Amino acid sequence: MNLTLYVWRQKNAQDKGHMETYEARDVSPHMSFLEMLDVVNEQLLLDGKEPIAFDHDCREGICGMCSMTINGIPHGPEKGTTVCQLHMRHFHDGDKIYIEPWRARAFPVVKDLIVDRTAFDRIMQAGGFISVNTGGTPDANTIPISKKAADTAMDAAACIGCGACVAACKNASAMLFVSAKVSHLVNLPQGKIEAAERVRKMVAQMDKEGFGNCTNYDECEAVCPKEIPVKFIAQMNREFLKAKFKK
Repeated sequence: MNLTLYVWRQKNAQDKGHMETYEARDVSPHMSFLEMLDVVNEQLLLDGKEPIAFDHDCREGICGMCSMTINGIPHGPEKGTTVCQLHMRHFHDGDKIYIEPWRARAFPVVKDLIVDRTAFDRIMQAGGFISVNTGGTPDANTIPISKKAADTAMDAAACIGCGACVAACKNASAMLFVSAKVSHLVNLPQGKIEAAERVRKMVAQMDKEGFGNCTNYDECEAVCPKEIPVKFIAQMNREFLKAKFKK
């Protein structure tokens, strides 16, 4: 099939950026979206033009690097899917596809479709480590944890930190990401010791980075490739209030 691509091109964070049009010819429906972009880039290189810069790493839906907005939807139209897992069979011959980077003040554009997401790293660093010495795997397995708590912690830990929640939110809020990182530890006994300090520091860093607040539109859950539920935002808010009173 043949497609028309409208791709955001931007040299760096200072450049205003603009949309450019490209033709993707003879695209196989079995290709992933990134493989389709690879083919387009190969043709651009053969034509002596600058290839489209985009992030990618595992191409298995694990790392979250393939961050781009497709037709206005972070990671594209398929629910619970990263861009690298999105296949071209979900598009049709003659389709026009608009491809843009994440749009958030806290995610400045590095080049084209690549944004700087180190704000997430700084939020994680602000949370710090746990002080419990869990030992080896056998030792950790001797700590009694209810199945409900373990399942909840694992659901939160599924977050890959891709930033789709920020890109989808009209406030560019990072609440879903931060709440997942807070909740996955606070539901385990190893994470309870520093729970109050952790949530205070992570929320403070989130605000410092310039992310907006949550106004309960739930767009973050709708586009999350790991389908992290917004219930974790409620849990983080509870933990934050408890931490404030405790302090």
